[in-house]
Amino acid sequence: MDAPYPEMKPDDALVQYEIASICGSDLHIVNMGWNVDEWPLAPGYPGHEGVGRVIDSRSDSFSAGDRVLAVPHIWNSFGFARYQAVDAPHLLKLPNTGDAGEISLAQQLGTVIFAAMNLPQVFGQTAVVMGQGSAGLFWDFVLKRMGVERVISIEPVAHRRELGRQYGVDSTIDVTGDAATQAVMDLTGGKGADLVIEAVGSTPTLSQSFHVARDEGQVVLFGLPEGKGKVLFDFDTWFRKRVSAFTRLGAQDEPGLASFAQALDWIVSGQIDVGPIISHRFPGTETQHAFDVAQAREEGVVKVGLEF
Repeated sequence: MDAPYPEMKPDDALVQYEIASICGSDLHIVNMGWNVDEWPLAPGYPGHEGVGRVIDSRSDSFSAGDRVLAVPHIWNSFGFARYQAVDAPHLLKLPNTGDAGEISLAQQLGTVIFAAMNLPQVFGQTAVVMGQGSAGLFWDFVLKRMGVERVISIEPVAHRRELGRQYGVDSTIDVTGDAATQAVMDLTGGKGADLVIEAVGSTPTLSQSFHVARDEGQVVLFGLPEGKGKVLFDFDTWFRKRVSAFTRLGAQDEPGLASFAQALDWIVSGQIDVGPIISHRFPGTETQHAFDVAQAREEGVVKVGLEF
């Protein structure tokens, strides 16, 4: 559909996107109605992982021609349109070279780095990462860099499961539900994992994360809710095991966008190869098809990008 140019406010830059990648949160918003108060959605909403060029600026920090990573808040993101006005604190200047799709992944990797900094000492521990989408794969990599001794993944899709081994996974589980919980117990001698990353974002895996954690273990609820409504979870298991659990939101408000800058450095310097993660790219005119592919999670699909 046609839409007017975004209105610019003081300290905004008008960004013309090269690519915007589809995040799991975008699927939750579009397909499940998470954080949606009005329908239809505004043009371009909710894309928040984009790389583009500044074509006009009202900020002293950015000039026309600058290449930027845009990291707006989810509720103020319109990256699936060709143009977006983004305030300067949510833009990170980029080198002029490098694949735009790969660089766009610095946004999601940055959110993982930001959340991981809230963890206590994890050196030598065993971690379970539930889900091997792009977020789960980034968690594999970050946990290994933090000194986690053993990473166990739970992922039913073979391609994603094998890809996890490239990012640090030591043991893989190819089933879900109770069978996966039992598999974790078998791999940990009945103890459970010291640390669990729930990177799926579903009601069943919310409760399951407490089942696969050890007594007094840690759980990071990184996957988004399925909707705004209340959900049931296994309070009894969480209570009896005395598990510590937290969510982490707000990387976009970190001074200097430090976690995103760290992610960008890892990608640009080659410390992490994100090429295999952005598996599919479609023109912006095929947005619906791109969302269908991302939602289906069929073999070979990890991260989907929209190119403009």
